[in-house]
Order: sequence, then structure tokens, then C-alpha cells
Amino acid sequence: MAKTRTSARTQDTKLSNKEYASALKALHVELVKLQLWVQAKGTKVCVVFEGRDGAGKGGTIKALTERVSPRVFRVVALPAPTERERSQMYVQRYLPHLPAAGEIVIFDRSWYNRAGVERVMGFTPEDQVERFLKGLPLVEKAIVDSGVLLLKYWLEVSPEEQTRRLKARIDDGRKIWKLSPMDLRSYSRWYDYSRARDAMFAATDTAWAPWYVANSESKKRVRLNIISHLLAQIPYEELPRDKVVLPARQKAKGYREPDYAYKRVPEKY
Repeated sequence: MAKTRTSARTQDTKLSNKEYASALKALHVELVKLQLWVQAKGTKVCVVFEGRDGAGKGGTIKALTERVSPRVFRVVALPAPTERERSQMYVQRYLPHLPAAGEIVIFDRSWYNRAGVERVMGFTPEDQVERFLKGLPLVEKAIVDSGVLLLKYWLEVSPEEQTRRLKARIDDGRKIWKLSPMDLRSYSRWYDYSRARDAMFAATDTAWAPWYVANSESKKRVRLNIISHLLAQIPYEELPRDKVVLPARQKAKGYREPDYAYKRVPEKY
């Protein structure tokens, strides 16, 4: 595993909105081709997103899924486990969400919560975390052996950029929901998270389910880089399609709009 420290290459040339939109549009076209191919071939893809708080996982997932079908690209973001789920094998509640044929499932955080936040915040005893990390490669091997293509991404951001992003959420009414009490408690434990990440990589970066680390100092660049990389991991092809032609619309045959007092939405804008 290569070092995860964010690239020494500074973003010396800012990616303009126009450049970003153009590149993202081209990638979205490819994602639609991928979607049609996955459906036709019955392929099963599982994508795991993990990373630092504020590293841009949510924005990356949104960029990945905003132009494809949510019935094919399913995003899974599980809440805290119930009492019943706490009594189960840890990965058990995630297994029902794994992809069936023709699906791409995206985990916005995953079973790796046990190796990250649960470990750092002391929610899980160390011996349980160690057993979890020891057994997890076998679980992921079983997932891969069942025909699932498993991709795991870690988004890494510098402490300075993380601070800037978290501070920006405080006074932004659109983003304040992203700053949970857990985020605030976790913020001061940068190096505890670094140690937990290192142990997680050492135990679970395997030949059948490797970790891919993405530098997320630039939100625009990391979105483009991850989507491009994901597309390169799947041997999809563009399937032939008939040219779409809109059929002729039927004649009114005397139909008239009714004189009905619709409850209209006010046009304030």
C-alpha cells in the first residue's frame, strides 16, 4: 500500500467549473454505458467509500450517481444498529444490501465502521476489533468468490483542508446537518484515526479486495479521478442501441382542458 499522505503536488492550476463540468459530463456518459452493460450482463458491483471526516465522500457519491438510475446504482447508508443488530455478527446487517445481478451497490461508509469510528471512539473493545480485522478478509473473499466485483476507496485529506471544510459547515445552513456531535468529538483525534486507518489497511488490503486511496484536497479532482478509476476497473463495453424516435402524438379528438379550480403552486420565482 502506497503512503496515504495527500499528494505533495499542490493544486497549482485550479480546475475551472467549465473544465470540471465538461469532464464530468463525459464520465457520466460512460457511467450510463456501464449501467446498460451491467444490466445486460447481470454483473454485480459493490463499491465501498471510506475516509476522513470532510474528505468529500458524499459529494463524490452524488457526482457518481446523479445521472444514472437509482434502481441500478443503489446507495446504502445505514443508520446506527438496532439492539437486535448489535447482537448479530457484525457484518450481518450489511450482507442483505450486497448487489444482485445487474446492480451496483455503493456503501456510504460500511462494515469498516468497526475498524474506524468504533475503534477510535472506544465503542468496541480492542480484542473484538482485532478479531474483526482478522476475519474480514475471509468474508470479503467469500463476497468476491460469489461473483461480486468489490472496490474499496479511501478518501484522504490533509488536516488543514479538513479544518477548513468543517469550519465552513458551522455557519452554512445547507451544511450544518453534516457536522454531527460525533464529527466534533472525532475532530481532535486525527492521529488516532491515522493509526486505525493504518491497521485497517495492513489487515484488509488484499489481492482480491485492495484499497484504493484518493487524494481529496480538490473536491472536483477527486470526483473525476475516482469515477475514471472505477470505470477502468470494469471491462464494460458500449452496447448497440436502436436510434430513438419519438412516436406521433395522438389527436385531441375533441378533448378540452377542464375549467377546474386547480390548487396552484405560487410562482414566487
